[in-house]
Formats: sequence, structure tokens, C-alpha cells
Amino acid sequence: MSVPRVLVLGGHGKVSLFLQPLLLAKKWNVTSVVRNRDHEAEILALGKDKPGKIEVLVDSLDDVKEVSQAKGMLEKIKPDIVVFTAGAGGKGGPSRTKAIDEVAAKAYISASLAMSSVKKFLLVSYIASRKGYPPWWNDEDKKAADKVNNEVLPHYFKAKVEADEHLEALTKKRLDSGDKEFQSINLRPGTLSDAPGTGKVKMGKTSSRGSVPREDVARVAAALLERNDTRGWFDLLEGDDSIDEAVEQLVQSNHNGLEGEDLQRIWGRDT
Repeated sequence: MSVPRVLVLGGHGKVSLFLQPLLLAKKWNVTSVVRNRDHEAEILALGKDKPGKIEVLVDSLDDVKEVSQAKGMLEKIKPDIVVFTAGAGGKGGPSRTKAIDEVAAKAYISASLAMSSVKKFLLVSYIASRKGYPPWWNDEDKKAADKVNNEVLPHYFKAKVEADEHLEALTKKRLDSGDKEFQSINLRPGTLSDAPGTGKVKMGKTSSRGSVPREDVARVAAALLERNDTRGWFDLLEGDDSIDEAVEQLVQSNHNGLEGEDLQRIWGRDT
């Protein structure tokens, strides 16, 4: 990629509003998809004094029901990188959560991974979105995750874990087809806060409990996208390590964020 073109789905989300200026500062070009035309000026303003170029595309993910619809968007934009940060955000009830966090997400995952020109796909999920328990969780971590997934946000959990597993299954197929360069990045923050980012995080073998500023989630996303060796599931909380140090440590240690998952089941899914 010479000058990467990034398609950001959910461009007016809080994480995306922090992320897009970071990408533009790298001289990357961004196409930001938003649902409300009233947000166009705000998004375009993110490109002020940045070397990269930003454009806005008004389109509703609520209406994306089929892979063909996502494919049409990708063929129009021709991105090198796709970032899915969209989410229902609790608005519209369980049906809208399923429509965006699962149906639209899976459509864009399927369409993106079927296009060899898409070199990276980053999905923002959450730290407890998994059916298994990673070996680094203690009993309190397991209880906390179960409470969130089964009692607090059951519809959200079902939608997000479905999208996460779909991405992993199609990633395995793409890698097995011979494309060893493709990067599938699943960023999995804890509870999101609006506190100012500190640039200090904990990544990898974290607790299931804790929070992280949205600004730092965006900074981590940018750091993961900038490298060519970041792949897999990345749990994220606020912590004591600089972002670059935390990412480097995970890469050097060959961290496997999928530990504890039934990979044979996931890879054998009917995608």
C-alpha cells in the first residue's frame, strides 16, 4: 500500500471521532460512513490541517442485510483497510443491536475478506465477548464476564460474539488459501469511559474487569493498524504501559488472544 485508503464504518461513533484524525495525521485517506447527513460537517472538520484526505459517505448500516450490499460499498470505495467501529449503542432495542452489531458486521466481514485488495480488517468488540474462558482469567473475572453476557447485555453479547467468531472463521479460510499477509485485528476493550486518554494501557492477558478511555482505544487501534505484524484478539484496559510498548510486547511474545476458545468449532462454522 502506498497511501492507504481506510473505510471507517460508524464514522460518528466516539471511538471513530478520535481514530480518524490519527489516521489522517499518518497521511492516510479516510472514507467515513455516517448515518446522519447532519454529521457531515463535523466529520470533514476532522481533516483540518491533516495531510490525509477525508470524505464522508451517508449510508445507514441498519439497511445492510446482505453481503452484496456491503460488497457494493467496498467496490465503490476500494479500501485497503476496513474498520468496523459501528454499533447500535443500546438504541433501538435488541432488534437494532442484532441488525448492526451482527448482521451488518457479518456482511462487511464477509465482503471484505472476499476481496484480496482489502489487506486489513479491524473490528472493535469488547473484552468479555467470548464463549470460552481464557486461561489468565480468575474466578472473579469469569463471574463478571458471565454477568455482563448473560444478565446485563445478553443481546449485545450474542451479536458481538457472532461477529467475532465469523471474522475468525473467515480469517482462517483466507490464511489457509495462501494469503499470509492479511491482518485480522479484533480490538477488545473493557468498559469504555469518556475520561481523557493517558496513553497508558494494559493489553493481552488482562482481567475481564476494568475500563479504558475511548481516546486510548482509538490510539491503540491506530497503532495496531500501522504495523504489518498485528493479528488476532487484543484485550485492552487502562494500565501502566505505553501503547507502543504494549503492542510490541504482544507481537514479540506471539500472544494468542484466542486461548480458551474452541477453535475447531469456530473454524468449522458454516460461514
